[in-house]
Amino acid sequence: MADNAQLIRSRELYGGVPYAYAATAPADARLVHLAGACPLNADGSTAAVGDYEGQTLTCLENLRIALGDAGAELTDVVFLRVLVASNRQQDLSAAWATVRTAFGDHDAPGTLFGVTVLGWPDQLVEIEAIAAVR
Repeated sequence: MADNAQLIRSRELYGGVPYAYAATAPADARLVHLAGACPLNADGSTAAVGDYEGQTLTCLENLRIALGDAGAELTDVVFLRVLVASNRQQDLSAAWATVRTAFGDHDAPGTLFGVTVLGWPDQLVEIEAIAAVR
């Protein structure tokens, strides 16, 4: 497991959240800012139309590829932003649960947003990330 991201948990804030409250990167690391990973197949079509979990899985796979191209992996992520086109908390929770499963013990800090619409036809989920790489 990479040690580029140091996750920080507060003893004074609620401990039952599924993420660290903060993260730092080593002074000698470069930050990699990733564009939002979208649920797009290689041919440009939208994957898993109508399926929040399926689209989240595709976003995560595309995020892994972009991270790899930058010399990073999920354990190098210091911040996440998960956008879900829904006003229903259960849809946001489904996407977040899928993200948390993929990240495992590396519970990078992140923000979950419910949004009105995303950029691609039939798109329900998008995942942005910042990673630290040495």
